[in-house]
Parts: sequence; C-alpha cells; structure tokens
Amino acid sequence: MLKGDNLWFRYGDRLPWVVQNRSLAVAPGEVLGLMAPSGYGKTTLGKLLAGYLPPNKGQVTLAGKPLPKKGYSPVQLIFQNPDLSVNPRWRIRQILQEGYPPKHAYLDALGIHSGWLSRYPHELSGGELQRIAIARVLNPHTRYLIADEMTAMLDANTQALIWQGVLAFVRRQQVGLVVISHDEPLLKRLCDQILVLVDGSSPQPLRHQGQGFHPTTRNAT
Repeated sequence: MLKGDNLWFRYGDRLPWVVQNRSLAVAPGEVLGLMAPSGYGKTTLGKLLAGYLPPNKGQVTLAGKPLPKKGYSPVQLIFQNPDLSVNPRWRIRQILQEGYPPKHAYLDALGIHSGWLSRYPHELSGGELQRIAIARVLNPHTRYLIADEMTAMLDANTQALIWQGVLAFVRRQQVGLVVISHDEPLLKRLCDQILVLVDGSSPQPLRHQGQGFHPTTRNAT
C-alpha cells in the first residue's frame, strides 16, 4: 500500500500548517477520491504522497519503505496544469520517450493523434497537452497515480474519454489511483471510496454508491 502517516507540512517556519496530522492509505488497484474545498491542502497532500515535498512530520511509505529518491518514481503525480510536467523545448515524441514510452494502445485510448508527436507543447491545446502528460506515466513502472484536478479544465466528453483510458490502465496493471477534486459527482462515478478533508486530523469517508466509469464499487469503510 501507499500510506501517509500523521503528515504535517507548512511552507515556512512561521507560516500556518497547510497539512495537519493527515493519514490515509490506498491499495493496489484501488481508486480513492480525495475531496475538499480550496484551501484545505489537498494539492499539498498529493505532493507529499508523490514525494514532491518532504513532510515536516510523519512519513510516506510504499510497501512499508520510504519512496525512492532516485530513478523513475513508482508514484507519479499528474498536475492540473500540464505545462508543469513537460519540457517546452522538446517535441512531443521526445517527451513521451523521456521515461518509459507508453504503449500505442494507451495513446489511442486517450485520443492522441500521431500528428501531434512532431509538434512542440505550445502547438497543442491545453486539453491535448494534458493527454500527453497523462500518457507519459501510463507504463508498467508506475504503481500509483495521484491525479490532482486532472481533467478540471476539460469538457465533459473529453473528461469521459480520458478517465476511461486511465481506468483501463488502472484495472489492467492494478495501479492505485488517488483522484483529488472538489467535484463530488465526478468522484462518485470514479471512485471505490471517497475521503473528505475536514478540520481536524484524518480524512473522513463519504459513503456513496458508484455510478459509472468503474466496473465495481464498494462503500467506504
């Protein structure tokens, strides 16, 4: 499991805590929703889980061990803004080959056209570039995905296409997925379990009945 235990984080010694005593865990193949209004630290919590930020207190572990500090990380974070994760000076083909190139089946599932591969990032729309940012982490070396408002900027049809492609990868590879969003209807369609960030310590489960996108659902525990 990917676990965050008693996580605390703030951006400066004299600034307020952004994350306070939060604990959560996601299992291989599980789709876990993380919901909260703006300002509750859900993006920062996602960065802690992915190893982008070191917690001031607490620890993040994968299978009981700290996240590796070198090489390709088994926990990959997908930002809301794809510009944060691609080199603007590289062509799309080089961006996709930087780590472990995704299979063509995943490119097709995300609606990525072969004509995009020779272009630079600025020559794609935001939605097209987001598909590239997602595709580049869909490989067997990724064990967990943290999706931070990944499709918030996209229209409903494109959202559905992308989530279907990502969930097919999650099911096939038994990858754990954390979906960070304030969109409750979307989370209810995607997730096995939804945790709500509230004032206090650990996130609270929101009971729900899955509505789609995912073939099986269960109530939160």
